[in-house]
Amino acid sequence: MEPKTQRAKHVPALERGARILDLVARSKSFLNLSDLSRELKIARSSVHTLCHTLVNLELLIRRSDQTFQLGPHVMRWSNAFALQSDVAAEFASIWDQETELPGATITLTVLEGAEVVYIAARNSELSNSRVDFRTGMRLPAAFTATGKAFLSHMSDFEVRRLYPEGLPPVRTPKSVRELDDLIAELQEVRKVGYSCDNEQVAEGIVCFGAAVLDSRNRPIAGVAVSLPNEVLDDDIQDKAIANVTRIATQLSHRMGADLHRMGRSLRTITGDSQE
Repeated sequence: MEPKTQRAKHVPALERGARILDLVARSKSFLNLSDLSRELKIARSSVHTLCHTLVNLELLIRRSDQTFQLGPHVMRWSNAFALQSDVAAEFASIWDQETELPGATITLTVLEGAEVVYIAARNSELSNSRVDFRTGMRLPAAFTATGKAFLSHMSDFEVRRLYPEGLPPVRTPKSVRELDDLIAELQEVRKVGYSCDNEQVAEGIVCFGAAVLDSRNRPIAGVAVSLPNEVLDDDIQDKAIANVTRIATQLSHRMGADLHRMGRSLRTITGDSQE
């Protein structure tokens, strides 16, 4: 049972107002009072009062047909959120507490054209002997774990358009060579929810990656965990995949992504789950 002090902090009217805004935001059509009342199972009189208040606060706009859309005040919050959010700073704030793999290197990249650019890296001594990830470093997206995570959010047509003359020169004997093979890899990434660079960037280094999404659920960054091939077994691989997907999901949450739409539970990204 919750302490009285915790119960006292809960404001039902505020929660119902937030639920109305959420429903209006995700609806594909404009909703009226009856629609909102029915969908949220809130009395129509209460919905009327809440919507009247939200309109006065410019959080909602009442249209001429008595339906509602989001108001300009929401955009002011959105702009403030964007200014105050920095994916690299958020990455730095969680990378140490989230890393459970001694010897792992953790990197953060953004996509520029057909390359990924490294904007943050924490190299380990084990991995650093084979590849030294540095801020500002560029690598072909087709070979890297984070690049594959980015590309998996494109359609096959968009990927082909990105490589009109074929893939770049290989970096290792294991680098993907054919565009059709890359597209097959990306189809698997979409299916399992993470990407893998199996020694395609540097021999002896295996990387697992995942995309960081923004408030529009579009990829804005990629996170990767890299480990020397010789330390990998099934248990370490499972931990690496769980680690990188958890970091990416946490960052996506902080960047405003709609995790419910992604099919991910908020419990896993806020640390409430018990593993």
